[in-house]
Amino acid sequence: MRAVVAGPCDEALAASGSCDEASSHPRATLAATIVGSSLAFIDSSVVNVGLPAIERDLASSGASGVSIGWLINAYLLPLGALVLLGGVAGDRFGRKRIFLAGIAIFAAASLGCALAPAFAWLLAARALQGVGAALLVPTSLALLGAAFDGEARGRAVGTWAAASAITGAIGPLVGGWLVDTVGWRAIFLINLPVAAIAAGIAWRKVAESRSSDTVPLDIAGAALATAGLGLLTYGLTLLAARGAAAAGVDAATGAIAAGVACLGGFVAVERHRKRRAMMPLALFGTRTFVGVSVLTLCLYAALGGMVVLLPYLLIERGHWSAAAAGAALLPLSVAMGLGSRAAGRLAERVGTRVPLIAGPLLVAAGFALFLRVDAAAVRYAIDVLPALVLVAVGLTLSVAPLTAAVIDAVDAGHVGSASGVNNATARIAGLLATALLGYVLVGDAAAPAFICRFHGAAVVGAALAIAASAAAFFLCAPVSGSRGRHAPAPTAEPSGRARRPS
Repeated sequence: MRAVVAGPCDEALAASGSCDEASSHPRATLAATIVGSSLAFIDSSVVNVGLPAIERDLASSGASGVSIGWLINAYLLPLGALVLLGGVAGDRFGRKRIFLAGIAIFAAASLGCALAPAFAWLLAARALQGVGAALLVPTSLALLGAAFDGEARGRAVGTWAAASAITGAIGPLVGGWLVDTVGWRAIFLINLPVAAIAAGIAWRKVAESRSSDTVPLDIAGAALATAGLGLLTYGLTLLAARGAAAAGVDAATGAIAAGVACLGGFVAVERHRKRRAMMPLALFGTRTFVGVSVLTLCLYAALGGMVVLLPYLLIERGHWSAAAAGAALLPLSVAMGLGSRAAGRLAERVGTRVPLIAGPLLVAAGFALFLRVDAAAVRYAIDVLPALVLVAVGLTLSVAPLTAAVIDAVDAGHVGSASGVNNATARIAGLLATALLGYVLVGDAAAPAFICRFHGAAVVGAALAIAASAAAFFLCAPVSGSRGRHAPAPTAEPSGRARRPS
């Protein structure tokens, strides 16, 4: 989930890239990838603070408290389902080429969002933005892996990650200011000059690179994953619309069943494709990788719900400006930016398991503090800020060790695949969480019942964080440090079954 913080395992994704064609302009490559990736990072965060304004402006064409969550999910659905395919496409057809294609698609979709005359038009353009992001994000990291090597690669990835934290921090603030002064359409128009700068640098200065060990695109797997996640999200969104008629419940149940069937078909296709799969199932042959996957799903689902609900609460209930609501999320990005390196060093000393148990528990405590938000008034310094600080500290303690845990769970040859799967899991977690936000957003935000529903969401968030901690406790193997040994990783036998090396 990139609404506020960068997703897990981005560093591992870049580190897994092969330096198969040296770049004569590595600094320009770094600049292009930072600017290009910022399109996806900024856009996913600024839309959160623009939701109330978009809902009011497009209410006549179907925007409502229940349906407004689709503005988030229309973007996350193709991004989560296709990000692995985007990385493979870059390896096969050329990373620079796919990176530029992603920027072009994202820019065209942003213009479509800004000019959208109706809510359905805006949703379609947001989905196209997700497709563009699914191409440019993984290829930007792969370009870094190809342009740098050794310690220089580590420094480049660190710079890229720091820039990601900065854009995640300023995105809601700048977006809120644009919503207040110009209007919500400006948050999409701002993408056009950014895209032009990134494309210009990449076209002139970035060297083309591709993998020498490519596999055919997993089109069937991507189609089934997209259809399955889309139907599941649609069904959950219908169920979240409380008070729906029996026909609506039947439609929701049918959509969920069809989505589960498609996802089952996706698993069958991936099992058949073995090493050529978009998501190699052999990765799940170790208990630790299953544990970090469950942890990622639960923790980022909790985060995904919070970064949408909190600005909505402050704007609609507390009557804050969009800019102020965006600034309210700054503790998350600041904590991540300042504390991630320290959390990484702690994981090197005590192992990844301890911070992965403790971090989500702090997040759960922060969600519990959100229960102090009162129906009479929204007091940021007293009720919201302490909870937000605890969540920020818990996330800071978790994210860097999570990246190390994924790397430790597999051997060196599977780091790229494992990191990509874990990154996609984080995005899908946000997708499913947003689908259920209709339970909270339905009805009048000024009514006392809204605070009760907000409290219910806080309880669910705390439970998800506790489940994430439990996954680390019961499934993640103790490791003495993230530098040294890797846990035994599964390798795919011809039969497709996972085998642990002796």
